[in-house]
Amino acid sequence: MPAVDKLLLEEALQDSPQTRSLLSVFEEDAGTLTDYTNQLLQAMQRVYGAQNEMCLATQQLSKQLLGYEKQNFALGKGDEEVISTLHYFSKVVDELNVLHTELAKQLADTMVLPIIQFREKDLTEVSTLKDLFGLASNEHDLSMAKYSRLPKKKENEKVKTEVGKEVAAARRKQHLSSLQYYCALNALQYRKRMAMMEPMIGFAHGQINFFKKGAEMFSKRMDSFLSSVADMVQSIQVELEAEAEKMRVSQQELLSVDESVYTPDSDVAEPQINRNLIQKAGYLNLRNKTGLVTTTWERLYFFTQGGNLMCQPRGAVAGGLIQDLDNCSVMAVDCEDRRYCFQITTPNGKSGIILQAESRKENEEWICAINNISRQIYLTDNPEAVAIKLNQTALQAVTPITSFGKKQESSCPSQNLKNSEMENENDKIVPKATASIPEAEELIAPGTPIQFDIVLPATEFLDQNRGSRRTNPFGETEDESFPEAEDSLLQQMFIVRFLGSMAVKTDSTTEVIYEAMRQVLAARAIHNIFRMTESHLMVTSQSLRLIDPQTQVSRANFELTSVTQFAAHQENKRLVGFVIRVPESTGEESLSTYIFESNSEGEKICYAINLGKEIIEVQKDPEALAQLMLSIPLTNDGKYVLLNDQPDDNDGNPSEHRGAESEA
Repeated sequence: MPAVDKLLLEEALQDSPQTRSLLSVFEEDAGTLTDYTNQLLQAMQRVYGAQNEMCLATQQLSKQLLGYEKQNFALGKGDEEVISTLHYFSKVVDELNVLHTELAKQLADTMVLPIIQFREKDLTEVSTLKDLFGLASNEHDLSMAKYSRLPKKKENEKVKTEVGKEVAAARRKQHLSSLQYYCALNALQYRKRMAMMEPMIGFAHGQINFFKKGAEMFSKRMDSFLSSVADMVQSIQVELEAEAEKMRVSQQELLSVDESVYTPDSDVAEPQINRNLIQKAGYLNLRNKTGLVTTTWERLYFFTQGGNLMCQPRGAVAGGLIQDLDNCSVMAVDCEDRRYCFQITTPNGKSGIILQAESRKENEEWICAINNISRQIYLTDNPEAVAIKLNQTALQAVTPITSFGKKQESSCPSQNLKNSEMENENDKIVPKATASIPEAEELIAPGTPIQFDIVLPATEFLDQNRGSRRTNPFGETEDESFPEAEDSLLQQMFIVRFLGSMAVKTDSTTEVIYEAMRQVLAARAIHNIFRMTESHLMVTSQSLRLIDPQTQVSRANFELTSVTQFAAHQENKRLVGFVIRVPESTGEESLSTYIFESNSEGEKICYAINLGKEIIEVQKDPEALAQLMLSIPLTNDGKYVLLNDQPDDNDGNPSEHRGAESEA
């Protein structure tokens, strides 16, 4: 007997849109079967009650049997034998319609009663379980919505525990009802075959036993056929019993899982987080703005597909694109009074969508997965291995090492200033150390604190400084206009994200920048810090300025003369850092390094900084300045071009001409 389509009991708990779509097919099949069963029962009752119209009744029954093939069942796999058998029975009925139709009681017991039992027992059971499943699903949705609205700031452990138990109870109830419903739908695929054949066997036996002439006419050719049909029905019954036992065992195993499966955020203390995901799927709450200050949350099924974030509402056949994840940024955010929220920002700096996860584990895994996808890891030959390597690089600080820079030094403009020597505060020439690599303790004092947020959000600065002159948290005064940019010979803009800053002990070598990169990345990985402040970095021949991309308010300003070291990471080309020397009130000077992640290569930023410092050095000498400017090509509209969009040369260093434009 051919196999039948079945619902997988293992997918009942997840209750994904795909499972719901498959379930709708089974429900459509059950509805079609119910309609057909009612029609078949009416035909049999007509045979039973219309002794005087036996010829007409049996003729209609014959047509009805042929109609099974035309029903277009959504799940018609394995019905070929049923159809062929019903076709043969139709011929038998056409021959029997010339005979008398008596023994109404026998016909009622062997023909009408089985189909009535099938309708009243099996089909009614499926309809009842469908209603119970719908009620359980609604209760689960209500309890989940109540759990999602738990306050974050005024958290009540008692209420949280009660709501969590309520969610677990509703989820278990939905799981149980769905398992029972799935089992009934699977069993219906077997029972509908028997229900179609058993009444006809009884009808045939009744006719043969009642009519001697019919027995003489059909016994020889019908005995073997009825025996084979009975054997087929018996084999289906055996398959049903075996499948029912298998589903019962599977149901018990699925229901014997730990209660933590039903309880959301059960491992909030120490969740086992997989940071190497390159694809993710599950339910999230999506924030929708309904007015200027009002928002609503909608629980939808999200999944990643390549570099896209897809969304599929329950009941939808397929998902739709909601966000392109390539080169985007993702960070955890504090959103209203909800927990576990994160925001996806587009590459151009515009705020994207805000989502809420069910638990801390889901929240961090979604952030890690989207962050991995944004780097286009999925396009590599072995994306899982690449993701593991990148995350292991961030966790290298767990094993103490002497220095982050114990690799072969590459000679590139970002790691050296114009000359191989630097001026100290007494105008003495101190050669850079090249013979040996300093230890980590010589670069950064152990236990030095790391600042992960460069400033407060620009909107808070506007509120705090409205009506008065803005004060920058780095001690710099802030103007709303940039007059120095208008007079600057160099003006280059980069999109960067601030990773962290920390005090250092020396600026005599670029190794201090590499060590700061190692410690900042390691600290972010260990403490699960994903939020990054995105800014526009403007490099001029006078200063480095960090500008808020939304309000164009300057967040920080560093004089270019105070930048004593700058370098890009030797492996991760998007990492860049620089050291700032700032005088203090005590007469001494403090050294701080700032680490950023850029959308473009860090070498381009270093090249622009190096060119700005060269302009400063030759600005007092008009002839040298003119010679320097003449070495940079001009566009047709009179702008200087650094050509940093052209590919790098074979040595991995920036080409002689790099491509961004600056006003002359």
